[in-house]
Amino acid sequence: MKTIIVTGAGSGLGKELSLLFSQQGYHVLLTGRSGNKLSSVKSVIEQAGGKADFVALDVQQESNITIKMEEIGKTYKIFGLVNNAGVGHFGPFVKITQREISEMLHTNVLGTILMTKAVLPLLQEQGEGLLINIISTAGLRGKVNEAVYAASKFAVRGFTESLQKEYENSPINIKAVYMGGMDTPFWKGSNHVADSSRFRSAKEVAEMIIEQIHQNEIIIESKKS
Repeated sequence: MKTIIVTGAGSGLGKELSLLFSQQGYHVLLTGRSGNKLSSVKSVIEQAGGKADFVALDVQQESNITIKMEEIGKTYKIFGLVNNAGVGHFGPFVKITQREISEMLHTNVLGTILMTKAVLPLLQEQGEGLLINIISTAGLRGKVNEAVYAASKFAVRGFTESLQKEYENSPINIKAVYMGGMDTPFWKGSNHVADSSRFRSAKEVAEMIIEQIHQNEIIIESKKS
């Protein structure tokens, strides 16, 4: 059975994508920082007849990625990677702290790059593969009070588009997903969004991604239809 790794799979979009991939017959390897959340998602998948395992992994920690991915590569037949883990801190640029800047760059940019670097050789060995980078519409256009967040997402956009060109003649499919705000725990503790309920649900966005998975670029705006 082919395995797809999903980062940030404990909640929100990562959780919903994991459920959908499992329903398509993939074994899903759930990763994230909270073992309890991942264990809960694993149970939901298995109750629906799917197969899943989980590995606690912090994409901010390079050594953590290296060690865990070496173990994973020996245990599973890796077919794909969904780089979904991400953090956001919002507000006037001059008030964003050094810690918040570092967390966004290390998670959103470096985490995506290092996970991809660890998994791509495994896909090449298999002779096929799928890489999905969840980027955000903040990677398409700048937004008020999102300067550093948008900078991190523009970086992932450039990284993804460059890989698409590098692998355009290979059997490895690389997808860029740009979605707007979703009604998820991502906004918990933030006053940047007054009412997240006006956004699409993570389940709706996940379904739209799967429906458009044949496209190299998927753009999903935040407002409900």
